[in-house]
Formats: sequence, C-alpha cells, structure tokens
Amino acid sequence: MRSPCAVASYLSLGLVSALIVVESARAEPPFVYERVQTVVLTGPQNPSTDMQVVLDQYARLVPQPIATLTTAEARRQPTLADAVNAVLKTRGKRGGSEPVAQIADRAIAGPAGEIRLRVYTPTADGTGPMPVIIYFHGGGFVIGSVDSYDASARALTNAAKAIVISAHYRQGPENKFPAATEDAFAAYQWTLAHAAEINGDPRRIAVAGEGAGGNLAAGVCIRARDSNVPVPLHQLLIYPLLDSRTDTPSYSENTNVIPFGRPLIDWYLDHSVSPADRINPRFALLRAASFDDLPPATIITAQIDPLRSEGETYARKLREARVDVAHRNYEGVVHDFFGLGAVVPQARSAVVFAGGRLQQAFKDAAPIGR
Repeated sequence: MRSPCAVASYLSLGLVSALIVVESARAEPPFVYERVQTVVLTGPQNPSTDMQVVLDQYARLVPQPIATLTTAEARRQPTLADAVNAVLKTRGKRGGSEPVAQIADRAIAGPAGEIRLRVYTPTADGTGPMPVIIYFHGGGFVIGSVDSYDASARALTNAAKAIVISAHYRQGPENKFPAATEDAFAAYQWTLAHAAEINGDPRRIAVAGEGAGGNLAAGVCIRARDSNVPVPLHQLLIYPLLDSRTDTPSYSENTNVIPFGRPLIDWYLDHSVSPADRINPRFALLRAASFDDLPPATIITAQIDPLRSEGETYARKLREARVDVAHRNYEGVVHDFFGLGAVVPQARSAVVFAGGRLQQAFKDAAPIGR
C-alpha cells in the first residue's frame, strides 16, 4: 500500500499544467498531505467546503489510481462513502447510513445465473401495498455493488416513501455489454411480476440509477417501451453515463478531476464494452432512435463531473420529445455525491428533490384498489 505522501504525489503529478491545481502542502497530524482543488481553464469549479472535507479525507484513505489497477484491486479501493464515514468518526458521530424499517437480501433468476437484490422498506412504511423503486448502483459497469451504494438506497427509500430494490448486475471485464443491460431488464421484469411479494404495488414502479446505473435505468425505460412491456412510472437518472463520447464541454472542464475524471472513465469503458458496441444505441443511449413515449424523468447532475453534459443533453432530448423532465445541476460537488448526505448539504438537497418528484409520480398514479 502506498504512503499518504505517495498518494499526494499521485494526485498532483502532471496535473498542474492541465486542469487541477494543487495547493501548498499543509501539516495535519499524523502526516502531511496535499489538498486537491479543481480549477478549470475555462473558469473555476471549486468544490464546496463540505465536499472538499470529504475529498481531503478520501486522500487520507490512500486510494490508488484505479486506471492503473487490476479489476480485483480496483474493487477493494476506498470510496467517497468510506471517506464520509471517516469524517463522521472524527466528529464523534456514527456512520452516515440512514435507518430504515427493514432490509432483506434475496436472489432471483437472471439470464445467466442469480441476480442479487437488496430490498429496503422505509421507516414510515404504512400498511401497503407501497410504491416500488428498482435502483441500479454505479461503478462504471466494473466496480460497485449493493453494499458500496447502500447509503443512496437508504436515503432514497425514506425520501420517496417507497420500497427500494437495489439490484446488482454482471460486470466487466468478466461480463461485458450487454450483460448488465440484460440483468437490469430481468430485474425490472421480476419486479413487475413479484412486487406484491414484498408488499409492493405493481402499478406504481419507478426506476433509478447512479452513473452506470443511470444508463441501466434509462435503458430499461426504452426497452420496455419497445417491447410492449409496461413502462416504469418514472425514471430518476443521477449523473448518468449515456454515451462513449469524451469531447463534451464537461469532459473538457473536468478531464483530470480526482477521483472521477477521463482516465477512470476510459478504464471503465475498456473493461465493460467492446469498441464496436460503444456506439450501440442500447449502450450509448443518447443515440437512441426515438425518445417519444418515455416516462417522466428527474435528472440530477454534478458540476464537477465529466458526465454532466450527457445528463443535460438527455434532458433536452426528452423535452424535445414532449416528455416531462425536471433537471437540476448541483454546484460544487463531484460525481458520486448523491449518497454523501451525512456530510454534504447538496446531497441532502438532491435526495429531497428526487424523493419529492417520485412521491408526486406515485401520488398521481392510482394505487391498487382505487
């Protein structure tokens, strides 16, 4: 494992002349580290104070650059969620996961073996049947799990007052596209057929996802429409990865942002999708033939994120197709901020916004028995 000083060197090496400026080192026991702050050539995009606290703590966890690792090594690296828990510990507080009424793990049959699900019931669960959200975690189709995105699922189930089914899926390089896409659709179809088994309402089902999971959630909506399967009631797309292009404005602004910049996204794509499939409209959803008749959408993007432009473009394409869209971009935060609400206020705001939109969508739909 590298020393904290080695990690600081990694964070600063070669980036000063590009998009990241490293401030002077400052001593903080028990070691000296360098504080990383993003500064882009077209204008400053500085992390908020609370976001910077998380990034500083993340550096203390001694992450190695994922783009230089094997997939097994990458899956063992610390995350921003780990950094949040470490920040809370320094403040004498417990971990940042919200309490929920119940959590249950289960497995269902998928196209190529079992699909792991984790079912969250909100604290104010009522009597049911309850609306259901099937949620797909991030991780670039390579890393990430229902465990590492537990905080997002917990926050979403309480904010939306709905059951959340967090679904895992096959990942690259062991299983490249379309494996994750197939698993996601299978998990959605299972939810349609079995929602009642978990006290859910099959008439009120939404999809949600972060990053790569946002791609899967949007893809479920398109495939359901094209397959004459009931479409989700709503789609929540959180900084979704929706194309393989790397020449957008947000890529130019955030190429070398740590921890989520172009080198990492290139590594994700290399490990999860073949070169020929990178323009496949089932993967690069911005290239879909039609955006008509898709469910209403809530799209959340982060200012300091190479994927920001993709979310903005998808929101525009949906609006042009007369789909109801609410899009909010959160300033001063990086990719993967949504589950960091225990420390980062913008994350709490994003969760409340998403939960409110979902609650309204569920309210507008007639529950079973009405």
